Amino acid sequence: MLKLLSHVEIIAKETGQSILLPAFQSQLSIETQKSDGSVVTETDEKAQAFIQEALQKLDPSIGFLGEEMSEEEQLKALHDGGKFWCVDPLDGTGNFTTPMPLFAVSIALIELGKPTLACIYDPVRDEMFSSIQGSGLFINGEAYTPIPMQKTLKKSVGFADFKRLKPALATELATKKHYRSQRNLGTCALEWAWLAAGRGQFILHGGQKLWDYAAGLLLAEEANCIVSDFNGSHPFAKSRLSCPILATTNQNLADEWLQLTSIDATS
Repeated sequence: MLKLLSHVEIIAKETGQSILLPAFQSQLSIETQKSDGSVVTETDEKAQAFIQEALQKLDPSIGFLGEEMSEEEQLKALHDGGKFWCVDPLDGTGNFTTPMPLFAVSIALIELGKPTLACIYDPVRDEMFSSIQGSGLFINGEAYTPIPMQKTLKKSVGFADFKRLKPALATELATKKHYRSQRNLGTCALEWAWLAAGRGQFILHGGQKLWDYAAGLLLAEEANCIVSDFNGSHPFAKSRLSCPILATTNQNLADEWLQLTSIDATS
């Protein structure tokens, strides 16, 4: 498994350095809009094609689910059973086209309905976050030891996407001081990676896609973070393409947040 992870890290880094960064620096990538209103560029598609081909060479028996596939193709990959790669070739496309230097490559291996290998690569900062289930978190190849954080919600800083929360919960959070502060990086992958690295204490998101959280979830759990949906169920408890996300650096924070996310669940 370590050898496989090493190969995947090389693929992620080559994608970031050879495809994403040159296009970001030139800002010549043609962009279009998807049916859901999100932005896609030719760089997204080029990066996904490169990753898919490289992963297939590693093991052609492993399936593939990428963000830039049709929903029909994604659902087929999800429900076919067996192992498959879950890939976001360019997470943070909105930032990429702004241009704002916050985007990443995200690759996860899903086996028996859960991630077992993951890497998220930040080409701007040349940071690689990776993990194998049960082996802990690695940052640039070095084992990372999480620093115990017993912060209460009132003292926490984390990542929240207000536009994907239901109005009642968004209003509650915007009008009352439940936490110290929040950020929205515009890239789910880096928010997961930074949470795992202790650069924030929570993630709150009303609905991430599978490719948004597949890799990051494993990184976070290997760094001893607590992950669930807004009802306290694990995002991989059932097969689905999207899920509300609550991730925290300790159980106390998770418990405090679950009391608040019940507002979203009932609104």
